[in-house]
Amino acid sequence: MTDISKINLNLKLPYITKDVPGIGGIIKSRPEDFVVEEIPAYPPVGYGPHLYVNLTKRMQTTRDIQIKLAEIFDLNPDQIGKAGLKDKRAVSTQTFSVLYDNDDHVSSALSEKIEEELEVKVNWLKRHTNKLRAGHHKGNFFQIIIRDITVNGEESHKIIERISSFIHKTGVPNFYGIQRIGEFGENVISGYYILKGKKRITDRWLRRFLISSLQSYLCNRYLVKRIDIGLFEKLVRGDVAKKHDTGGLFHVDDSDIDTIRFMNKEISFTAPIYGYKMKRAKHDAVQIEDGLMDQIGITFQDFRKFGIEGTRRLGRLLPEIDAKVEEDGVKLSFTLPKGGYATTVLREYMKTDVYSEHT
Repeated sequence: MTDISKINLNLKLPYITKDVPGIGGIIKSRPEDFVVEEIPAYPPVGYGPHLYVNLTKRMQTTRDIQIKLAEIFDLNPDQIGKAGLKDKRAVSTQTFSVLYDNDDHVSSALSEKIEEELEVKVNWLKRHTNKLRAGHHKGNFFQIIIRDITVNGEESHKIIERISSFIHKTGVPNFYGIQRIGEFGENVISGYYILKGKKRITDRWLRRFLISSLQSYLCNRYLVKRIDIGLFEKLVRGDVAKKHDTGGLFHVDDSDIDTIRFMNKEISFTAPIYGYKMKRAKHDAVQIEDGLMDQIGITFQDFRKFGIEGTRRLGRLLPEIDAKVEEDGVKLSFTLPKGGYATTVLREYMKTDVYSEHT
């Protein structure tokens, strides 16, 4: 068994609504309980060598669709572009791009062929000038049903109202989900040993994925640290903040002025995705970030050796949640920016996930 004591692995995540009980329940008991619709960053212009295919899939991964589209158009799967990954056990609407550089009219027959061979619903086909790439979307809209909740009647209404009210006031930590880290942190351990030269992985994609799991874990620990020391609802001098309207990053120099913008939800602090080119915090804030690296004995030079540049991640999610108690369960509707996990919101209502402080 891997010796996890080397990095004092801790997967526990707190609830921002810890003083409110959960409703329990389960998600994805059927695909239709988890509906997600990708929000595009831009509309296709109607001309160009790339065909944008907007479709709705059920019980298929994004990779499944890539492979099948590649077969239809006689391309390599990597030539099929996509903005983000969507869950398999869900009803997901997203856009793919296909290199389709010919003068053929985009006909209804092509749409029908895709529907028949992929077992999907094609919503539209339009041309565009560039390939769709990862991150070419604003976010995702979710409609999710939580079934078999453990509280009933008026009590369930009170609980979801209290949780929704709290989240609308403070937001929720932008934690990475189990998909990136692994249920027992095994991906994190492997990423750590690769970074320290104690494990060799020749597959470049797998090596990057495992190191990214370590980055995701450290990002989660940074957010937990801010919560623990009472800084989730505050800015710190030297924080790298992000403007919600433009996405611009800047250092917080006057925390009093910027705190007003923070409380008005115009800006948020960002969390580190460690790497040698990452925009670093300054002043008081940098001590929190560097302290996490020091604790497990990794350096920016370790990331440089593997070409891991790093970036910043929005520290809090600010969803406006429509929550209703219905006959078949609790229905939640909300929008998250790209990179945000729906489970980060759901766990606050359910309080049953594997990374909970109470498991």
